[in-house]
Amino acid sequence: MKPQILQERRSRKPRAGHASAAGSTRGKLLETAAQVFSERGYHAATVREIAKRSGANIAAVNYHFGDKLGLYSEVLHHMIAARVEPLQAVLEQNAPPEEILRQVIKTRLQGISTGALPDWHLRIMIHEFAQPSPLMSRVVKEISRPLYMRFLELTGKFIGLPPDDETTRLCAHSVVGQILLYVTQAPLLLQIWPDLKMTPEQVDRIADHIVNFSLAYLRELRANQRTVRNKSGP
Repeated sequence: MKPQILQERRSRKPRAGHASAAGSTRGKLLETAAQVFSERGYHAATVREIAKRSGANIAAVNYHFGDKLGLYSEVLHHMIAARVEPLQAVLEQNAPPEEILRQVIKTRLQGISTGALPDWHLRIMIHEFAQPSPLMSRVVKEISRPLYMRFLELTGKFIGLPPDDETTRLCAHSVVGQILLYVTQAPLLLQIWPDLKMTPEQVDRIADHIVNFSLAYLRELRANQRTVRNKSGP
């Protein structure tokens, strides 16, 4: 299922006679808005600055997006589609839990290789964490929570525990924490680890390490759970 974040707020359709010019203006507004929102965050960004930097007028923002929140919603939609849809596709596979877990880790990390995704994606999320926009609760409800619950199910199935078990949550958080270290702390890591280039090849090696490191513990925990069940009897 593709993310449907705030579909009701998405942009207005231009009239057919103005499709070419409108499409060019709309695209430029989206590109500029992404940069401004990433620099200033939703609250500090202004429609006036976005319009000025894109070479359009404020009326064009209102025409295509309704208001600043509508424009921000469209920016988030494109960002979420680029980041979330590949991850959702992996989680929805009918495959062994170990294989899905391996692909989840690799898919999530592949997005941070040099040039894979624009850096404004991360900067917008940092602003959201620091000062949430009016859309943040919807993002959590419609995107983050379903992915989180699905990952808990996957982890619990792998180690033989219910999704809501504390151990399941701790294991899931440990795996995700390793990924987020590289996703959110890349600028710092690049400073303290000069050889970290975030090339596709290096990111793939990092993904393999996280996979192998995580699976080693999860397999041991699964074996321990089986031992406990066998000792307790039927």
